[in-house]
Amino acid sequence: MTVRLPAAALLFALTASTGLATAQERSLPDIGSSAGSVLSPAKQAEYGAMVLAQLRHEGYVLDDPLLDGWLNDVGQRLVAASDRPQQPFTFFLLRDRQINAFATLGGYVAVNSGLVLAAAREDELAGVLAHEISHVTQQHVLRGAEKAQRESLPILLATLGAIVAAQKAGGTSSGDASSAALITGMGLLQQRQIDYTRDNESEADRIGIRLLANAGYDPEAMADFFQTLQGVVRLNQGDERSALPGYLQTHPLTLARISEARQRADKLVASRLPLPTASGGGNPLLPANLQLASASHQARGDTGDFPWAQERLRVLSALTPAQAIREYRQMQAKQALSEPQRYGLALAHLLAGQNGEALQALAPLAQAHPGNLWLQIAAGQAEARSGRIAEADRRFDALLAQMPTHRALVLAYARLLTERGTREAGQRAVTVLRPLLGTSNADLPLQQIYARANEIAGDPVRAGEAWAEAAYLSGRPEQALVQLDNLKKRGDLDYYARARIDARIAAITPTVLELRRQGIRDEAVGGRLGLYAR
Repeated sequence: MTVRLPAAALLFALTASTGLATAQERSLPDIGSSAGSVLSPAKQAEYGAMVLAQLRHEGYVLDDPLLDGWLNDVGQRLVAASDRPQQPFTFFLLRDRQINAFATLGGYVAVNSGLVLAAAREDELAGVLAHEISHVTQQHVLRGAEKAQRESLPILLATLGAIVAAQKAGGTSSGDASSAALITGMGLLQQRQIDYTRDNESEADRIGIRLLANAGYDPEAMADFFQTLQGVVRLNQGDERSALPGYLQTHPLTLARISEARQRADKLVASRLPLPTASGGGNPLLPANLQLASASHQARGDTGDFPWAQERLRVLSALTPAQAIREYRQMQAKQALSEPQRYGLALAHLLAGQNGEALQALAPLAQAHPGNLWLQIAAGQAEARSGRIAEADRRFDALLAQMPTHRALVLAYARLLTERGTREAGQRAVTVLRPLLGTSNADLPLQQIYARANEIAGDPVRAGEAWAEAAYLSGRPEQALVQLDNLKKRGDLDYYARARIDARIAAITPTVLELRRQGIRDEAVGGRLGLYAR
């Protein structure tokens, strides 16, 4: 899909939609009962889904079931502790190694790979997520979008342009010389488009710190990460291009802000400490046999998966597996690799097709940690790709017997089965995937693997429907309509298949029309779309 971003129109949109930034810094607007009156929750969710799909089409999104599951576990735990737990949120990763994160309409929160790699622990990542969640729950995102909507500006196009500019301004995804002039102008305006006023930032910090504590994370972590960012700035002072991480361009950082975050966290911790007692036990105002849980008793800590997630992300965000291997060799030259780092190196070998090296490293790790799914999945993949099919099947069968609906596990095994390319393997993959069907249609990896599984299992209709859904989720809704239209012409469709296809055409068509209204068209489709998007 060609997303047309004419420089003049986009710069106008970005500038016009943020004309009151200075005034807003002095006083927060009175949201009253008007917040959400211009953009309904359904419309917000629609725009958020469109942003995610278009970012996928541009190649920015890193779709990995293991990492997605971990990030959403952290994010949803924070959401559950917020004052709006009913607000839907979708957390996703971007490939770029710049330090950045942002929230957009509908509760869609993106985190750059570089931010996770820069964090020292999961609590620091949780601090960033808590801050972005607070921007959504306090309707900072919505107010900016509604202003643009009232002025009849192309919200989606301007948002996408700002995000793309931020991602291309540096890091591993830069280098497109043809867009250099556009990016220069957009980079100057990007802060105004997707960041917030000082009052918004202060409010998001304050609520985010409380959210961290309520979710069982360290409330000091937000200030800790701010200091980490300061260290990055000092380290890069000689390099103007990378001197300021993208996150700081949209979330300006000052010493006062760090100090305030630290003070808020300290007060919060102090207010939740258990009362001292003569016996060293419970509250002296309560009977000796009755105790209330203190904050320390309620603390949950991190998930324990951060080191494994960080190394997996290091590999998947590298330009090539060979680059990832070089990174680990450089780390290894300084000191012995930790177990998560050895897992990362083995994963890089696996992606490079060096299956023997990968299996040699993974086998002892998986044996030492039988309950670690990150290691068990990688070991099974290395076994299968090394020709040890029976061993891989036994490993995955044992895991699936315990966790038949674990998304990352199911998708990993189904993908391995489809790699065999036989009808029997395709049918087995369809069976393995079946428990996930119906849980979420907006699952790109699931749709892709399900399409391939049906293809080799001999069900072209189900395969065609899934391929169309994958195209839609990948930011190509017009191509999805073309595929569904062609599928409808088959003579072997039964009543139920035809009804499903008609329903999806009816559901996707409004998205195509809205994208065209925003100025986004799929030039590859041309005139083949017919009446569906006239």
